[in-house]
Amino acid sequence: MSEPGKDTGPKGGRLADIGAGPDDEGAKPLVAPEKLDAPKLPKRFYANAAIAPAEGGGYLVQLDGRSLRTPSKAVLAVPDEAIAAAIVAEWAGQGEVIDPGSMPVTRLVNSALDGVSREPEATRAEILRYAGSDLLCYRADGPAKLDALQDEFWSPLIGWMQERFHARFVLAQGIVHVEQFPETIEAVDVALGDLDILRLAALNTITTLTGSAILAVAVLHRRLTAEEAWAAAHVDEDYQIGLWGEDEEASVRRAGRWKEMQAAALVLAARG
Repeated sequence: MSEPGKDTGPKGGRLADIGAGPDDEGAKPLVAPEKLDAPKLPKRFYANAAIAPAEGGGYLVQLDGRSLRTPSKAVLAVPDEAIAAAIVAEWAGQGEVIDPGSMPVTRLVNSALDGVSREPEATRAEILRYAGSDLLCYRADGPAKLDALQDEFWSPLIGWMQERFHARFVLAQGIVHVEQFPETIEAVDVALGDLDILRLAALNTITTLTGSAILAVAVLHRRLTAEEAWAAAHVDEDYQIGLWGEDEEASVRRAGRWKEMQAAALVLAARG
């Protein structure tokens, strides 16, 4: 086994590419969309992926005995074997090329180690901003069937937030913004509790995927499973699908986002 801090990759590695998914706009040139080529994926350069103990506790992910690093070159070490095992499975499951889009747990952990760890308060503040315009607070003004679905999925959670955390949300019909009480946002902050960077990154992922801090808090406190939160987040979309059918491209995008949701739920469950 090589030393934990050693770079993984062919002749210096191409791990700077890993974790930057197909939606990363940072390095794209300003040219017409039709002229943009699909991003070239790095070739697989390793045979085996495995878990190794980290010095001082926790777990490393090693490729052919060399420790994996994040895009910012930090050693990728996690405190829970379940998270390490999920990352190993993602790397072991790659084919001839390495597709970051198929590695949601790796990407989430990279984000936690390279981004959230540097500005945890900014990540927490982003979750609280979602609480100020939470999906569950904006109700349709008809048709009646959609109104009933939103009430069925969302109203019990609004009540739970008030009963459990004294967070009283103001509801609105339509898309006109309503201001939430400062005390409500403070109550959501209390509900989040003390979070390490992995749980904070996972909660931020759930919040941004669903458009709801309430749903993220519900998953954190096991009021909802990831599947239940996902269904609640897609009440409107599923209603429209029931009327008009499913769009194939939208279905593919949703499937990819669901994998990200599952990765976040896995991290939360592993952290306890």
